[in-house]
Amino acid sequence: MSVTVFASARSWIESAAVDQCHQVAALDGMVHVAGMPDLHPGKGAPIGAAMASTVLYPFLVGSDIGCGIAVFPVGLKRAVPERLARKFPNLDDELTDDDPAWDALTTDIPGGHLDGLGTVGRGNHFVELARIGTVFEPDHAARLDLDKGSLVLIVHSGSRGLGERILRAHTEAHGAGPASDPESYLTQHDIAVRWGSLNRRLIAARVLRALGARMTEPIVDLSHNLVEVRDGGYLHRKGAAPGDGRDVLIAGTRGTHSYLVAAHAGPEANRSVAHGAGRKMSRADALRHGKAKHTVEGLRRTALGSIVVCGDRQLLFEEAPTAYKRIEQVVADLTDHGLATPVATTVPLVTYKTAERGRS
Repeated sequence: MSVTVFASARSWIESAAVDQCHQVAALDGMVHVAGMPDLHPGKGAPIGAAMASTVLYPFLVGSDIGCGIAVFPVGLKRAVPERLARKFPNLDDELTDDDPAWDALTTDIPGGHLDGLGTVGRGNHFVELARIGTVFEPDHAARLDLDKGSLVLIVHSGSRGLGERILRAHTEAHGAGPASDPESYLTQHDIAVRWGSLNRRLIAARVLRALGARMTEPIVDLSHNLVEVRDGGYLHRKGAAPGDGRDVLIAGTRGTHSYLVAAHAGPEANRSVAHGAGRKMSRADALRHGKAKHTVEGLRRTALGSIVVCGDRQLLFEEAPTAYKRIEQVVADLTDHGLATPVATTVPLVTYKTAERGRS
């Protein structure tokens, strides 16, 4: 059992998160734990880690199975944040039967599960209209049909209540122990992963239609909470994106850039890269510190000039940019360790968290 954390001395890595990596490494059948530079403590298992084992542990994936990030090109000519923020639909409400977003449905609904479909959820989930900022690799960006100033829609959401239901059924019977029937768990897991991808697609369809843009195919759509059967074992990812030759959107915060990278992580990193900036404060600490440092108005209009749509004041403070690590350092660590190459930054224009109160 081995542990490697891909972070520099300049990175903010809590000792509790590293301790969790070693606790996981001591589990029966564990082969290798790779901690990403966005590593932080989670409930029972570290977030920002890829964990290879000969035994399948559902708790290492967590309850939001299939949570991930998709990026959709947006064909709008002008993007005025104030005007577009008012056009965002209420993504707390489920799709109605006659919603045109259903036209984006190209497959059966995985598991026939309708609850929460088309909604973004709370926590760190978000939908963001952004523009391409700095382009580091013009040829790679061109292959994605992107250049400086291009608009994209970033959707970060997962399987909503479906994943939670799957994990709860396991933990009620086995606690944090391994799956007694891995094939049965994987069948349900795969449904949740497909459901999460479909949910991101339907969310994008709702938003793009409301903004007056046509639906497009995603240029990135990767889950960072899942287990992969690989090399005769199980590769668990909890807050870690697949990094074996994929394009990955590594999310910053509401008030900072995000990074589109070309990932090329090898076996020492369990073929994974970071999924975001990673928290450096718990929600309780962020709420306490945030109320002393920030105003609601200041959090709804960022230093970059972008607008945050969030009707939940507590969530605004919990998700303040200061609650997260520096995304620049996370990406620098990935680059320095040879795990990824930055392609371009995205600059937020409108970030949707939850609807303003009173909106229909």
